[in-house]
Amino acid sequence: MKLIVDKITDETGDIRSFRLVSPDSAALPQYEPGAHIDVTGPTGVMRQYSLCGPLDDVHAYTIAVKKEVASRGGSAALHDAVQTGTLLEVGLPRNLFALDANASAHVMFGAGIGVTPLLSMAYRLLAKGEQFTLHYFVRAREHAAFADLLDAPPFAGKVRFHYGVLPADLTHYLQACLDAAPAHAHVYTCGPAPFMDAVVASAARNRPEEAIHLEHFQAAVPVAAAAGASGDAAFEIKLASSGKVLQIPIGIPIVDILSQNGIDIDTSCREGICGTCVVPLLEGEPDHRDNCLSKKEKAANDQICTCVSRARSGLLVLDL
Repeated sequence: MKLIVDKITDETGDIRSFRLVSPDSAALPQYEPGAHIDVTGPTGVMRQYSLCGPLDDVHAYTIAVKKEVASRGGSAALHDAVQTGTLLEVGLPRNLFALDANASAHVMFGAGIGVTPLLSMAYRLLAKGEQFTLHYFVRAREHAAFADLLDAPPFAGKVRFHYGVLPADLTHYLQACLDAAPAHAHVYTCGPAPFMDAVVASAARNRPEEAIHLEHFQAAVPVAAAAGASGDAAFEIKLASSGKVLQIPIGIPIVDILSQNGIDIDTSCREGICGTCVVPLLEGEPDHRDNCLSKKEKAANDQICTCVSRARSGLLVLDL
């Protein structure tokens, strides 16, 4: 879609929110809380951003973007080259971080810009009258995006701010938050990888894996390193529809070999985060190197992320 930037708001010194609308003011495709969209900025760089606006704002998508110091042209371009009226290319919403429909209580942990998908969840939970608490960890209030919104009704009383928590004290704070939540509450977290790791480790002490949900910003291991990992080997893939067998050399992604043979699989992040290039797997043992499939989904071995994952067996049969 081509959407127009309708409004830009400085949420903090380095985080801006962008409200995007259709040029003809039409309603946009709806989404569930936790969804994200691909946004292609002025430099042609595509990045994924969580949708964080009110769910009843059916004519707009709202995203928040932190300007990264080491930006590779994504966040910096949106901050420096985008203004009200700019036209941006935007993908349809996708969701790998949904609320669990069977959970009767929820406890959420966000750090920094990681609060964005949790904000959309909070909107939905408030509307449904469900039990939840959002814990927001940030260096100081001036670094907290949407602080005024979250500190006022209807969020007031549902959001707890945690300022300046030292890494050495994080586990203690997390455990106290979890102990205060219902034992059956599902846990959701988004933020820097060390923060999410700490949340998951704390929650896993007394909660099952299926009650813990997280969303990654970036790959835990750089794609280049994953592709050339020690012990990496060539393997084959077989296309179930035709029986054609293709060779996957060391260091070349499955999705690239498929493209070279006339099979175009949609890709977006190419880092194993967004889930766009996941395809069904019929036979073989994959070497899952993505951050989009859950542990349960990986254990099932019935799908594979073709941009980063490889094979432990000599042959994978894809449902293509």
